[in-house]
Amino acid sequence: MGYVSAVPPPRSDADSEPEAPGHRSARRSVAAALLLGTLGATVVLLASGRTWARGTTAIDGDALQLAADGRAVTGLPAALAIVGLAALVAVFAVRGKSRLLVSALLALSGLGAALSALFGADGRRALDAQAARTTADTAAHAAGLTQTTWPYVTAAGAVLILAAGLLALRFGRGWPSMGGRYERDGSARPRRVAAVDPDRPEDLWKALDRGEDPTTDPAANPTTDPTANPPADPPADQAR
Repeated sequence: MGYVSAVPPPRSDADSEPEAPGHRSARRSVAAALLLGTLGATVVLLASGRTWARGTTAIDGDALQLAADGRAVTGLPAALAIVGLAALVAVFAVRGKSRLLVSALLALSGLGAALSALFGADGRRALDAQAARTTADTAAHAAGLTQTTWPYVTAAGAVLILAAGLLALRFGRGWPSMGGRYERDGSARPRRVAAVDPDRPEDLWKALDRGEDPTTDPAANPTTDPTANPPADPPADQAR
């Protein structure tokens, strides 16, 4: 007669062992750095293409409207945002001191993008150059300059890149690496030998392509089979 046991099955160590706090913080910092860096670079690239400054210039007694986008004012924020994206990816491809250097490059790219966006927010040079091209007068200047909020949006996106770099500098030492799973420890690994069916010609051809001899039976040769048992000693009366 069967019975049902009231004893619960034993729990494995993997189920009962809690996750280490260091692993949780490393995972959170990786996710935060990826989010901040990607979002910040996207904001910088998009905001750099918007109008940063507006003005007017006089031509034939009329006022001509002028407008300059962020890339006409300064191309540094967009260029540094691309550098930051490349550094964000490269952080996971290197280790040790190289990771610290790449993390510093990520932080510096965000800082440089923010400063260049703030210092070039007025766009006076870009508007003066546009006025000179429009009026064909090198002495023409822009007047009535007004600024938009896009330079400050660009600077805010650059600050997010800077935050991602600071996270990489602080927690990057414990982050995983892209090539870690493909590295070898130098130990010899067993070679898997596929079974060859002598009645199937395609198996014979595949064995030949692998450089194997399909006519050899590993079980028939004790020297080629590591699991084969050595021959037993002959009886004492036969040895005599």
